[in-house]
Amino acid sequence: MAHRDPRSNGKDYTSLEESIPLKSSETDEAKKCQKMESEYNKSTETFGQTDSGDAAKSKEAKSEDELLERGNWTGKLDFILALIGFSVGLGNVWRFPYLCYKNGGGAFLIPYFLCLFLGGIPILILELGLGQFTSQGGVTTWRLLPAFKGIGGANVVILTFLNTYYTVIMAWALYYMIMSFNRVVPWSTCDNAWNTEYCFVPGVDNLTNCTEFTTDMPTTLFAAHNMTDMPTTAFATQNTTSAPCIEPQDKVSSTVEFWERKILQIHLSTGIDDLGGINWQLLLCLIASWVLVYLCISKGVKSSGKVVYFTAPFPYLLLTCLLIRAVTLPNASEGIIYYLKPDIERLLDSQVWLDAATQIFFSYSLGLGTMVALGSYNKYRHNFMRDAVLFAFANCATSIYAGFVIFSVIGFMSQVQNKPIDEVAVGGPGLAFVAYPEGLAQMPAAPVWSVMFFFMLILLGIDSEFVGVEGFVTAMVDLFPFTFRRGNRREIFAFLVCAMYCCFGIVMTTYGGMYVFQLFDYYAASGSTLLWITTFESAAIGWVYGAKKMTANFYDMSGWKLLNPYLWVSWMGITPLFTGGVFIFSLVKYEPLKYNDVYEYPPWGYAMGWLMACSSMVVPPSYMFYKLAIATKGSLSERWKLLTTSTLPPRPESSLNSTDSMEAPEEIEMGEANGLYPPPSYPEAVGVDDNPEA
Repeated sequence: MAHRDPRSNGKDYTSLEESIPLKSSETDEAKKCQKMESEYNKSTETFGQTDSGDAAKSKEAKSEDELLERGNWTGKLDFILALIGFSVGLGNVWRFPYLCYKNGGGAFLIPYFLCLFLGGIPILILELGLGQFTSQGGVTTWRLLPAFKGIGGANVVILTFLNTYYTVIMAWALYYMIMSFNRVVPWSTCDNAWNTEYCFVPGVDNLTNCTEFTTDMPTTLFAAHNMTDMPTTAFATQNTTSAPCIEPQDKVSSTVEFWERKILQIHLSTGIDDLGGINWQLLLCLIASWVLVYLCISKGVKSSGKVVYFTAPFPYLLLTCLLIRAVTLPNASEGIIYYLKPDIERLLDSQVWLDAATQIFFSYSLGLGTMVALGSYNKYRHNFMRDAVLFAFANCATSIYAGFVIFSVIGFMSQVQNKPIDEVAVGGPGLAFVAYPEGLAQMPAAPVWSVMFFFMLILLGIDSEFVGVEGFVTAMVDLFPFTFRRGNRREIFAFLVCAMYCCFGIVMTTYGGMYVFQLFDYYAASGSTLLWITTFESAAIGWVYGAKKMTANFYDMSGWKLLNPYLWVSWMGITPLFTGGVFIFSLVKYEPLKYNDVYEYPPWGYAMGWLMACSSMVVPPSYMFYKLAIATKGSLSERWKLLTTSTLPPRPESSLNSTDSMEAPEEIEMGEANGLYPPPSYPEAVGVDDNPEA
């Protein structure tokens, strides 16, 4: 049966050769395309559309052997909400506000926005556009430039590490939320089973006097937490049966004891070489978190595209409720002033610029391949550049907005505890699970605000996590479409992926699991690895594929050409120099990880951390070397030409054809499917051989 291509000006095609002219050297590829077309003629996916008769037949039944549709975003807001849901996460709440006050308050916004325009937006648009342009996941999208397919491999490695440990944060938040369903939040008192004689209640107990005590059981001394990390334990024990008093500096807040002795139970471990047993309550929370993630991604974009309508906007409602309550607290204004008060002299510190650059790449989730996956579910004529710009500013606004919520409470805590703000404010998990809960405990109706806060953290975490897992699943499904796009195999594969990550994360629910968590967070998905990957991305598109050629393709898809000069200048020079320079600087400024600046890891621990970091960074150059030096025949110039020629079939009757012009013809009508490269379903690209010699 002949099929009518919407781009064909009415001409019917009976085979792929008629609709896609192939060179004589592409005979094998043409045969594969013919075989694929025969399968697509039986299914619902032929150039993204079917005749009415075919559509009626597809509703009757689908056999196990049918190749299922890849899928697209169905709603107008699915894509932008998925972007916000994935990238606007915990880092906006606990990392940006701390970095802002630490690095000069309002003055920090200068390097932050500068880094956004130099590296953040160009890479963001590039990754989203690559996905929409190729309709492929993070790995197979680099069939556009086969020599650089190692970038996709590096994305998969980083995602594996990130997905393993990120859900542990959700488990902590879920544990806290469950414990908040009490008349009195348990971290606000010292009369719980996990508390020690060193416990005091902030704002209630007097810390100016030495407290006498007697005990007939071993005790554990805790070191006070600093402003940059979470609290930790100083592993010294006393077996004495009595002591004259406890000095104020030796006392530990009830919030810290709840975090360390109840949630983490880290006092039962002496370090990474003594992980101890499993905290079964935390393990159950981890399993529950992964069940939620699987339910969100089980049906692909059909399910995740609907979930984001709740998980993306609802945290803003909760954040606003918390802000209204926080700004009415005593001394809240002092906290806000401290948060935003500019200190221009701090801009002379190179560390400020490094913090700004790494925060951009963390916050916008660049270099992970997930933005490519999200963009790949767009229709070809979607204006992704408009969405990217809107999302970029929404992300920045969210970070600044969250800072008002956090520092309003910190200003209140400063007054209650009679401490300077810089001694109360901390960054990272210490802010979300120690400092902020401490402030919540001192509010009227503390359980209500506590449940609201940790529910917000769960929502911020779950959409970031399920999109991260979706990015991994999409990459694998697109890499092996004939294996996973049949029947319910994709659902089964997604379940197995979630189960695998859950098993990997069990080690972080042990008593010493926090030491493992810190290694993953500091090395495996660090700013250095993301900067390294994005340097390869921008150089590959800017210099090998051609920056002007890519901006022409992006204009063909989106209809926007206002940003074209900015983009091709960025990809060809500014962005790779910026990301590469910051990467080198991050290595120069490297300091070994110390848990709370107290616990030093053994040499093998640092070696494991660097092994995780290098496992992703080594993939792009090693893959390129393998393809150039071993896997491809011919002279060096011939090999390079083969490996920089796209193996993705072109689109018939291209509006741009093979031109490298920066502008598309004016007669292009947006909305018509007459583009140059892959349409949404793009059956010709399914299963294309990655070997250019084939």
